[in-house]
Amino acid sequence: MAGLVKLSAAPKLNLRILKAKQERLFSILKPMRSVIVAYSGGADSAYLAWAAHRVLGDEALAITADSASIPESHKHAADAFARECGFRHEYVETREFDNPDYIKNDPNRCFHCKDELFTRLEIVAHERGIEHIAYGVNVDDLGDYRPGQQAAQLHQAKAPLVDAGLTKAEIRELSRLTGLSTWDRPASACLSSRIPYGTPVTLENIKTVERGEEAIRQLGFRQFRVRFHGQLVRIEIAKDELPAALTPEMAQRFVEIFKPLGFHYVTIDLEGYRQGSLNAVLAG
Repeated sequence: MAGLVKLSAAPKLNLRILKAKQERLFSILKPMRSVIVAYSGGADSAYLAWAAHRVLGDEALAITADSASIPESHKHAADAFARECGFRHEYVETREFDNPDYIKNDPNRCFHCKDELFTRLEIVAHERGIEHIAYGVNVDDLGDYRPGQQAAQLHQAKAPLVDAGLTKAEIRELSRLTGLSTWDRPASACLSSRIPYGTPVTLENIKTVERGEEAIRQLGFRQFRVRFHGQLVRIEIAKDELPAALTPEMAQRFVEIFKPLGFHYVTIDLEGYRQGSLNAVLAG
């Protein structure tokens, strides 16, 4: 199939099924004629932006939120991938921090964020005569608590990856087969997701998180989260990287990073990194 390089499929993933799903995605995108892709730069939205560009060319426009809650490193990565693939990429300013319902950080915070984003994207679509808005939700995302999906439905945003039946693993493998550099990019989320529900989201605390995460990245770790708990920071490191974090030398490095950022207590979560760990308080 055009667009796929000749590499072997990952174990447990059937190459024929993968190709069929990618063709299904192309067939879903083609009749849209023009589309804005909500593009964060993560593996899912990057694959969708690539696919939309492959099918629709310059009638596909990838737009990234210009928000304080998006790490600068993610914006740089989004820029780089857009240049690599040659698709149109722009930013739109979002103002979720002007919304008290967002700042108070209840379990619906993500709804208010995505409602703001899709509202801004709708304005761009209307001004430029673009027919559809799409975003990179996949089949696996449907089982988690994600109020942002409610906002997407409210704004009638399309979910082509879901419609094509694509899981996260399949998106990564198709990205790898296609030669996309994002195929193994660590899972990412906005900085506000590091703040526990009920703790107000402020520019100060998310920038503190961003500085801490950038410092951990400089230590060589790939998949991690800095969870903000007031005077205490809880560092989640992927389980396969956790042994490197659990040494006296690395513990000292973490202390040297996070004490100057204002934390009184520096902790490492022994369960390791897990996506959506702050949603655990919502159980029951």
